[in-house]
Amino acid sequence: MRVAITGGTGYVGRAVIQKLLRREHDVRALVRRPERAGSLADLGVELVPGGLDDPVALRSLVEGVDAVVHLVGIIVESGRQTFDAVHVAGTETLVAALRQAGGALLLHMSALGARADGVTRYHRTKWQAEEVVRAAGLPHAVLRPSLIAGPGNAALKTMVDMIRFSPIVPVIGDGRYELQPIWLEDVAEAFALALERQDLRGVFELGGPERLTYHQVLDRLESALGVRRSRVPIPVGMARFAAAAGAVLPHVAPITPEQLQMLLEGNTTTDNAVASRFGISPRPFADVARDICAPYAAQPLAAS
Repeated sequence: MRVAITGGTGYVGRAVIQKLLRREHDVRALVRRPERAGSLADLGVELVPGGLDDPVALRSLVEGVDAVVHLVGIIVESGRQTFDAVHVAGTETLVAALRQAGGALLLHMSALGARADGVTRYHRTKWQAEEVVRAAGLPHAVLRPSLIAGPGNAALKTMVDMIRFSPIVPVIGDGRYELQPIWLEDVAEAFALALERQDLRGVFELGGPERLTYHQVLDRLESALGVRRSRVPIPVGMARFAAAAGAVLPHVAPITPEQLQMLLEGNTTTDNAVASRFGISPRPFADVARDICAPYAAQPLAAS
């Protein structure tokens, strides 16, 4: 199939592109700076210069394709790159271009926790983008992954660095809020299957095989690194103050108010489609942690 992709130079995008190429699909990618996407061109990916705010580029991207994989998203706002501009307006412009080109299958990456009444603007705008996709009148699948785990995930790399370089690891609150990390390659496989199977249409939540507290995530990373660290609780109020200060003074705090709120909410699903609908056996986080920590680990301990 001929597949167009947005967000192809990102963490998830590169994994999805490599998965599609291995399955012998032709891939065309939207890139803001083609000179920095040489590795994709070397793989045989056709590059289309432009961004989601460029209707002409988007028309070129989607012309003549069988499907579009829409992965672009942000976790932190910067300048004109706001949640509304990227998640909502960007999706609207892409859908308009796709409809003008005659329509095609649209595979959209949302996020676990996306909802109309979300506490964070991140989750609300992810929901609004889903609504744009649902209203487009196109065949579509919306995938909502939990924390996407693998080498290259910035949040997990920050946790690894804290464990490596500090004898004490801070934990906000009681650390009992739960995550359900899903392996990057399992997410890429889900997109490939949604592309190829007509029965995979609608909204699907994707999580790993385990619901892990923040402490348990740290346990597995420490085991993979072969170390044990003391942990110190940080009161939630203090963490909120620090996060707010970081929003006013960039780089002061390592977490934004939105990220803090999402962490405390937790991120799990009771309707995990990975195995039940996609037929994927999700990889345990302990195994993924060993991949993430392999460059730094001296002699990993047994997984806890």
